[in-house]
Amino acid sequence: MITSVLVANRGEIACRVFRTARSLGLSTVAVHSTADAGSPHVAEADAAVHLPGNAPGETYLRAELIIDAARRAGADAVHPGYGFLSENAAFAQAVIDAGLTWVGPPVDAISSMGSKIEAKKLMAAAGVPVLTELTPAAVSGADLPVLVKASAGGGGRGMRVVSRLADLADEIEAASAEALSAFGDGTVFCERYLATGRHIEVQVMADRHGTIWAVGERECSIQRRHQKVVEEAPSPLVERIPSMRAELFDAARKAAAAINYVGAGTVEFLADEQGDFYFLEMNTRLQVEHPVTEETTGLDLVALQLAVAAGDRLPAEPPPTLGHAIEVRLYAEDPTNDWQPQTGTLRRFEVSTELRVDSGVGPGSEVSPYYDAMLAKVIASGPDRTAVARRLAGALERARLHGVRTNRELLVWILRHPAFLAGDTDTAFFDTHGVGGAADPGVVRLSALAAALADAAGRVPPVRVPSGWRNVPSQPQRKAYRAGDETIEVAYRLTRAGLVADGNTMLVGSSPDRVVLEVDGVRRAFEVAAYDGLVCVDSPLGSVALTPFARFTDPSAQVAAGSLVAPMPGIVTRIGVGVGDEVKQGQPLLWLEAMKMEHTISAPADGVVGELRVEAGQQVEVGAVLAVVGEDR
Repeated sequence: MITSVLVANRGEIACRVFRTARSLGLSTVAVHSTADAGSPHVAEADAAVHLPGNAPGETYLRAELIIDAARRAGADAVHPGYGFLSENAAFAQAVIDAGLTWVGPPVDAISSMGSKIEAKKLMAAAGVPVLTELTPAAVSGADLPVLVKASAGGGGRGMRVVSRLADLADEIEAASAEALSAFGDGTVFCERYLATGRHIEVQVMADRHGTIWAVGERECSIQRRHQKVVEEAPSPLVERIPSMRAELFDAARKAAAAINYVGAGTVEFLADEQGDFYFLEMNTRLQVEHPVTEETTGLDLVALQLAVAAGDRLPAEPPPTLGHAIEVRLYAEDPTNDWQPQTGTLRRFEVSTELRVDSGVGPGSEVSPYYDAMLAKVIASGPDRTAVARRLAGALERARLHGVRTNRELLVWILRHPAFLAGDTDTAFFDTHGVGGAADPGVVRLSALAAALADAAGRVPPVRVPSGWRNVPSQPQRKAYRAGDETIEVAYRLTRAGLVADGNTMLVGSSPDRVVLEVDGVRRAFEVAAYDGLVCVDSPLGSVALTPFARFTDPSAQVAAGSLVAPMPGIVTRIGVGVGDEVKQGQPLLWLEAMKMEHTISAPADGVVGELRVEAGQQVEVGAVLAVVGEDR
């Protein structure tokens, strides 16, 4: 009998499991790194145990520390969440050997699915459709394009698309190095790449008494860097092809039965537009996107995990799927800049309470470079897919997210895109339609004007008449901000008709946190929040983050021309050049790993590497100079 659950994880999924555990009357135990000491998941638990250090290898990946934490806090069960050790068979066995209840599948089932190469062989033998595996040495020009994949992990790590045979060796080497860093196993394999496939997965739930459920399917085709961004249930593709659902469910049950599966798991498939599908992998854990299944079935999958772990029986059949649900992953990242992760302090985090928001952050949370960049999962559900998408987009647009740049604008753009609304959501969505959601320049300028007027209204004493006022036309007041990579300068002037900017914008009213402007006879309100070095402006036109220009430049902040600086804190994983090497614009020079992603630092122009200030394995802070590229000799 389970009485106390330790969640061997952090952030959103820890909070999610705690919520169900509390509803069942169970006590909860959190573990946390030094960086996560102030995290909401720590505050929500009944007890918390510190894992000294910050990097996952020092903390959440240390099985012996987690088991010791469970013993010290009096937990009798361990829930692994997802990521970290959730699919580590040795950890599962260690939990069982310690006399604790493992809230997950059998150790043998985890082991059998731990290697994608061996898993595909098992599935083929069980009658589940699979893509033919290609050994890297056997790949020919006729096989291209191919996908290089890590055998021991997922989440886009150790994955490369190769379209030219000449690139294959280098991409295999890079994928293997990334897989070794992420999973401790550098084994990779190749398979035929379907550039426009659909990512369809089936939620399974099985008990120890032989009952196996296929609990609806999900579509997760919109991805960046092979990582999911939008997930929904049911799948638009499966809805369109009548026979596909029954075939998917049959394949998923065969997959679970073949490895004597128990608990919650997901069988993932790659499908084409005709409804043919192929096994990708089986995740022997709860999925990030499990809420859309819960919203369309009424199930609590975490409660079922706990019940099955305690030996309970499932009913003979799962409940039917009703309505539609869409989940978006809100990331701290810049989609317009190669999906670069963002770090910093989250100043404000307000999303409509009418939606389901699974989050592990709040106002004041620090987004660190050590972990995944996901801030929250935002989920909407209802009877109609189009209405659900509209409702979710509107709620995201009205959210107040200050302090860290997010992908919110991209998510709104996706949800309102005609292709998405039509259900045309293959894995090449961004290749086909681009990466949208960039702020309209006119909205940015209006928001900057509102910020400047709010700043004037908030001065002590308040500036009721702009400085430099004359009773005849004179020079306007000016203030500059930076929005992304753009410099925005706004100007305004007091006239007999009132405060005027750009000739057609009138000030209706202003205070330090609210400015009302009238443009061409249309009145709009702008909410302004000023923080140290940051101004956030929210309006019905959109949200804009601005950095005020300092009046005087700090000489110590200047770097030499041609310097390549770290865009975020991280670890230098590889260096591809040496001092004195000639390089071309765009050529990769070194690679930086941060927030579960590898980022390429490339030459800004043709030139010669004049300096290398880092070495492989070195931790660097944001803004640190990594290398200097000078002019050609």
